[in-house]
Amino acid sequence: MVEPFTPRASAEALQDLRARLRATRWPDAPEDAGWGLGVDVAYLRELVEYWADGFDWPAQEAALNRLPRFRATVGGRGIHVVHARAADRRDALPLLLCHGWPDSFWRYTKVIPLLVDPGAHGADPADAFDVIVPDMPGYGYSDRPTGTPPDTIAVAGLWAELMSALGYERFGAAGGDIGSGVSRYLALDHPERVVAVHRMDAGLPVFTGDRAELAPEERAFLDSAAAWGAAEGAYAAMHRTKPQTAAAGLNDSPAGLAAWIVEKLRSWSDCGGDLESVYTKDEILTNVTIYWLTGTIGSAMRMYGVNGAIPPGQHARRVEVPSGFSLFPGDLVRPPRAWLDRIANVTYATEPPRGGHFAPFEQPESYARELREFFRPYRTRA
Repeated sequence: MVEPFTPRASAEALQDLRARLRATRWPDAPEDAGWGLGVDVAYLRELVEYWADGFDWPAQEAALNRLPRFRATVGGRGIHVVHARAADRRDALPLLLCHGWPDSFWRYTKVIPLLVDPGAHGADPADAFDVIVPDMPGYGYSDRPTGTPPDTIAVAGLWAELMSALGYERFGAAGGDIGSGVSRYLALDHPERVVAVHRMDAGLPVFTGDRAELAPEERAFLDSAAAWGAAEGAYAAMHRTKPQTAAAGLNDSPAGLAAWIVEKLRSWSDCGGDLESVYTKDEILTNVTIYWLTGTIGSAMRMYGVNGAIPPGQHARRVEVPSGFSLFPGDLVRPPRAWLDRIANVTYATEPPRGGHFAPFEQPESYARELREFFRPYRTRA
């Protein structure tokens, strides 16, 4: 069953949020610490003050509700999905967009209009897509799992079922972060349905073979990914091993929740250290407020544990469905072409000049252009 969905936060929920923000008990910070030890407390104070007394959530919520939003029951789970159809294009390619953490359908809100109606944005109308953006279980407005959450393999199966419920037998898939893995498993486990798959990253590498068999640039990539994990991966270790410990504080303190998410937005975006050169305060807080109002920070973090338990053999599978990669310069780690060819049947690989981990939101025009270019040869296969 698929039904229209228009969420509205209650006045009581917003009053409680503002009261908690105004009552924040601020930590001390070393002089001139800036972002060097994590979130910049001075910037976080500024953001929280605006969240409490300037941010207009009803206006942001109304803008989100102008998207065609639905709730569907898939695999016994309640799933929130944006389903935007291309206007007057019966030949539009269905495109499933898969998000990651710390976000939700929010990641794609800027790019949806560009993909649905390219003619209105200076592109070829023949490149139109029907766009489908679901929230993973435990994220956004989808149901929170009460038991063990699904891993990326299981989510791929749910999305295949969702696409059937929406009437699409053949479709393209794209994603980044955890969504890169979901789109990968869609191509691996449902190759008869996925015409092509586009990814913004190849994920953090998992390799259990003999490193001597790798090209020098592949070995360097493994080393750089390991170095990134040692320097930046504490959050992921916490998510995998002790998510409920972190969730107790993050689900109670909106300032703490903002710190956990905003530090990643800054670190993982192509912003040169200036977060608001890429995002407005309203855009940042819309993402964070979705997590706050839905109470999903804990359920989102718990997915890391089940993904960490995926057997190594699954990581070794090669995608034979035509695959494209757009590797944005500000992303976490960027694999060499030799690695991409090892893991997928690569028919398209580019390095756009700007953008980071959240490229669909940071650089929506560039991201839309990448998708149009990559999927153009595969439209006749849907």
